[in-house]
Amino acid sequence: MAKLSMSGSVVALITPFTDDDQVDYAKIEELVDWHIAEGTSGILPCGTTGESPTLSDEETKKVIETVVKKAAGRCKVVGGGGSNSTAKAVKAAQMCKDLGCDVVLSVIPYYNKPTQDGLYAHFSEVAKVGIPIMLYNIPGRCGGGGLTSATIAKLYELPMVCSIKEATGSVDFASEIKSVCDIEVFSGDDSLTVPLMSVGAKGVVSVAANLVPKKMADLCKSMQSGDLASAQKTHAELYKLCKAMFCETNPIPCKAAGAMMGKWKQNFRLPMTKLRTENEAPLKAALKEAGLV
Repeated sequence: MAKLSMSGSVVALITPFTDDDQVDYAKIEELVDWHIAEGTSGILPCGTTGESPTLSDEETKKVIETVVKKAAGRCKVVGGGGSNSTAKAVKAAQMCKDLGCDVVLSVIPYYNKPTQDGLYAHFSEVAKVGIPIMLYNIPGRCGGGGLTSATIAKLYELPMVCSIKEATGSVDFASEIKSVCDIEVFSGDDSLTVPLMSVGAKGVVSVAANLVPKKMADLCKSMQSGDLASAQKTHAELYKLCKAMFCETNPIPCKAAGAMMGKWKQNFRLPMTKLRTENEAPLKAALKEAGLV
C-alpha cells in the first residue's frame, strides 16, 4: 500500500477561547472555512500552537472532531496526538483515527528523553494503530538530541510513517534526512520553508499561516512549481512577520497578532499569558509591513 502523501502549507491552528475561558467552536469552524478558501492544504488542530497542554481530553476530542467535520474532506486534517507516555500516544492516535483524521502528528517524548531505541519502540507502537504518522522532531521543546537520521530512516520503513515535521532549525539536518530515506519533510519553522523546500521538503507546518494563509500556501506552490523568484519575494515579504511570531513563546505573538487584525480575541489559558506591553509595537510594525493592519 502506498504511503499517504501531502504537500503545501499545513496550518498549526490556534485554539480560540471566549472571554469566559471556553473553547470557541464556532470560531474554529469559521477559521476552517477561511483556511480552505485561502488554499491551506492541511489543518493541524491541537498542536502546541493550539495550546493542547491546557485542553481537557473532552475538549481535545471536540476540537479535532469540529475540524474534521467542517473540513469535510476539502483538505487534510492532521490531528495533534503526541505524548511522552507511549500508551497515551497510542490512545491519542486511535482517537485521531476514530475521528477521521488523515494523519496524526506524534511528537518525540518530552522531558523523559528516551534513547534512540526508546524512540523507535515508541513510534513503532503508535504505528500499530494504523493511521498515517507525521513524526514531530523538536528537541528544543523536548530535550535530548531528538531523532537521528538513522532512526528516522528506520521508522520510515514502517508502512504508517509517512512524514516528519522537522523543527531542529537546521537545513543541514533536513538534507541529511533526505540523503538516507524518502520520508516527506515539512519545515517546522516558517522562516526556513524556502531553504528546506530547496533541499527536498514538501511544505511547512506553519504558525504564520494563522495570519497569512494564502501567502504561505502560495509560497509553497511557488517552490513546488520551480518559481524560485516568486517564492523568494514572498519569503522576503513575510520574513519579519515569521520571526515576530517567536518574540515570545508560541502561540502568544500569533494570538496577539490575530487579535490586532480582528480575527479572534487574545485569550489564553495559563501558563500562557498575554503579549508583554513592550512587544506590542514591534509586533504591530511587523503586521503593518506585511500589510495586515
